[in-house]
Amino acid sequence: MIAKLKGRLDSTGIDHAIIDVGGVGYLVGASSRTLAALGPVGEAVTIHTEMLVSDDAIRLVGFARAEERDWYRLLTHVQGVGSRVALAILSALEPHELHRAIATGDKAMVARANGVGPKLAQRIVNELKDKVGAIASGAPVGTGMAPMPVGGHGADALSALLNLGFKPADASSAVAAAEEELGDGATLDALVRMALRKAAK
Repeated sequence: MIAKLKGRLDSTGIDHAIIDVGGVGYLVGASSRTLAALGPVGEAVTIHTEMLVSDDAIRLVGFARAEERDWYRLLTHVQGVGSRVALAILSALEPHELHRAIATGDKAMVARANGVGPKLAQRIVNELKDKVGAIASGAPVGTGMAPMPVGGHGADALSALLNLGFKPADASSAVAAAEEELGDGATLDALVRMALRKAAK
C-alpha cells in the first residue's frame, strides 16, 4: 500500500500530477483543489495517496491533505460514488463545507459537484450523516464539529483513528481535545494514545 509520496512535482494535467520520487514518476489522479495546492512544477511536494487496485490496473489518487483523503474514502463507500465523482465533489467543496452540507442535509450543496444529480446527492447525505455526526452544540459556527486537523501529527492521528473505525466527528473531536491537552510539541504516538483515550470516554 502506497500511503504517501514525497518528491518533486514533474508535471500536471487536468486531473492528475506526476510526482518524481528518486527518478520514478508516479501518475497520481487528483482533484482540482489538490492540484492547485501542489504549487509550481519542479518544486518539492508531499502528497497523501490512496491506492486503487482492480483486475486490470493499479492507480494512485492523491490529496494535498490527509483530511481530503479521509473524505474520499467515506465518499467512495457510498453506492454510486466512484473515484471520479468523489474527486469532483472534493474539487467543488472544501472538507468543512462538505461536512456542513451532510450534517445539515443540504443535498443542493453536494449537487454542485459535476456529475452529482439530486438523487445521488440525497443518497450521499443520507448514508454519511450518521458517520459524520450531527452538528454539536457549542461547536464553531459553520463547521458542525471541532475543526479537523489539517496537517502534521494532528492529521496523521485523525487518519489513524478513522482507520480504526471511529466516526469522523468523534475522531476529530478526540484529536482536537488531545492536541489541546498535550500542546504543540506532542509526538504522534502520544497524540494517538491520548486521542484514543478521549474517544473511548
